[in-house]
Parts: sequence; structure tokens; C-alpha cells
Amino acid sequence: MQTGPDATYHHAWPYAELRQAVHELAVRAIAPHAADVDASSRFPREAYEALVAAGFHAPHIPEEYGGSGADEIATCIVVEEVARACASSSLIPAVNELGSLPVILAGSAELKSEVLPPLARGEAMFSYALSERESGSDAGAMRARATPDGDTWVLNGTKAWITHAGISTYYTVMAKTDPTAGTHGVSAFVVHRDDVGFSVGAPEHKLGIKGSPTGSPVFEDVRVPAANVIGEVGRGLSVALGTLERTRLGAAAQAVGIAQGATDYAVAYAKERVTFGKPIIDHQGIQFKLADMATRTAAARELLYTACSKADRGDADLARYSSMAKLFASDTAMEVTVEGVQVLGGYGYVKDYPLERMMRDAKITQIYEGTNEIQRVVIARSLSR
Repeated sequence: MQTGPDATYHHAWPYAELRQAVHELAVRAIAPHAADVDASSRFPREAYEALVAAGFHAPHIPEEYGGSGADEIATCIVVEEVARACASSSLIPAVNELGSLPVILAGSAELKSEVLPPLARGEAMFSYALSERESGSDAGAMRARATPDGDTWVLNGTKAWITHAGISTYYTVMAKTDPTAGTHGVSAFVVHRDDVGFSVGAPEHKLGIKGSPTGSPVFEDVRVPAANVIGEVGRGLSVALGTLERTRLGAAAQAVGIAQGATDYAVAYAKERVTFGKPIIDHQGIQFKLADMATRTAAARELLYTACSKADRGDADLARYSSMAKLFASDTAMEVTVEGVQVLGGYGYVKDYPLERMMRDAKITQIYEGTNEIQRVVIARSLSR
């Protein structure tokens, strides 16, 4: 089985060989650019091209649409190993899944045939547009509207905090089609960036994941064909929530990767940094920190893979486990990177070393794909049932 620089991913790869292949690609083609991507706040073009060449940019696309047919565990391994080197770059496969999964789960055969093959070939990227300035966790309060007009829908409104806005070709957009029906009055649409009336505002200036553009798509009388409705009219929030039950695992995988990258670097540094006549890894205070970092990261990974297995099987308790995985992994990423900075001391606080970037990148994993407070609500409600 070929796993070298010219290999392309297929779903039949064993997980261990997949992990090794992604790791080698990340070390060779992604990690060398990570600091510049962050400092320049630029899209990681080198990473995108390398991921496309290897078939890792959207491994979840089914084979019948030209994809690799990766299951959720394999998809998360890809995200995890890329995030280990560069969190911004890991959002390429993660958000391609987030944006396109509604189509895979609920789209018509015609819509799938139109939008999935270009994504599989690396000719397009896919974003997910749910949040607005006044409706983040409270998605039902969205103001974007879509009104019927013959065989089209006319879309108006503005979304916010949308990953890869301005870079992606396709956007899954949630809008109210019946403002009187509450959560049952939202529908999901696929919008193309070339559609008349579509534009993207100025990008956000962020604390972390600076190489992943975040912006506000604007829809001004955008005409969307009725064929671009994902699933049934009025069932958009069901599509959105069904998607997030699975794709928040990508955020968890990103968090695990960040935590692993921070642990790797802290251990390597501790082996070489000498104080009081010996490497600091021989000091018990540092040993305890590294032991806790490695243990929490391993625990987060196991919980993630358990949740991924439930996603692949369609288990009834997927929502609970995906929320637990996202919650625990993101909190772990934050704690581990903070401790990693502490292991490096003053060096951890400067941009010459990657730990401060990892710490800044880790924070967003506690916020997007549903804040960790929302994850706790989901978990508690599942227990009450």
C-alpha cells in the first residue's frame, strides 16, 4: 500500500497507515508554513494544495461522487494530524465536511451530483452559514429571510463568523422561510459565490486560527433555485442540528491535534532545556505537567473516537457523545496549551516558538460548533431523558 508523498487516500487504508501518511504530509508541507500563515493572517495555500494532491482536503465525500468515502474516524484522524502542525490548515477538511454534510444527509440526488464532485476534486470549498450577529447559540432568532418567487427563492440577510467566507465556492445557508413557524420555519439552501447579490464583508481580525478567513456573507436579493433547497422546506434547523451532531467531532479532532502538537513540542523542549545542571524533563515539577498533558490528550482522543464510532453506526446517543467529545477535547486543548507555554517559560510567550500560537488557536475550539456551555446543556438534557 502506497503511503509516500504521491499517495492518495482511499477509505480502505488502515487507520494507522492513514495517520502516518497525514502526519508525514503535515510535517513536510504544512508545518514549515504554519508560523507565516499565522503572522500574515493568510489562507494556507500550500496546505490546501498538498491536501488536495493527497486526497485529504475532503475525505468524507462518498465514492459515488468522486470522493474517498472516509468514515468519521478517518476524517477526524485527518483533521487531528493536520491540526497537530497547523490549526488553521485543519479547518480545510473540517469545514468542507461541515458545509457539505447537510447536502450528503438531506440533499436531492441532483443537488449532490452538482456540488459534491467539484468538492471531491479540490476545485471548490464548502462553507456553512448558520450564525448571525444577533443569533449565535440561539439559531432560531436568525433574521435572514428567503421568500418564494416562482421556481426560485429570494434570499436576503447577513451571516457572521463564517469560516472560509470569500474562499469557498459553495455555502450552505440557513434562512427563515416562514417567520411565523418558529424553529419549523427555517430552510437550508446551497448558494454559489457567483450568484448575483452575494458578497462577503471585510474579514474578522481574530485571536487565533488567523490563516482561516472568517467573514460575513451578505445576501441581497440572491435568487436560489428551488432545486437548491436541502431537504424539505421548513426543516432547515433539523438539517443543521443533525449536521452539527457529527461535525462537532471535527472541532474535537482539531482540539486533540492542537493538544498533541503542544505536548510534542513541550516534551522535546524539556529534553533539551537545561537548568540546575540537568534537562528540565528530569525535574519532577515539569514531569507532572507533561504527564497531565499527555494523559488528558489521550483521554480526549479516546472519547473522540468513541463518538466517531457512534456517528458511523448511527447510534441513538450520538448527540450526547459528540457533545461530550467536543466539550472535553476543547477544554483539554486550552489547558494543555496553557501548560505547554508554562513549560517553556519566557520562551513560551514569544512568537519565535509555536506554543503561544497553539494556545491562541485552542481557544476557538471552546466556542465554535456550539459553545461548551451549549454542549453541557445538550449533555444534561440527554441525561434527563
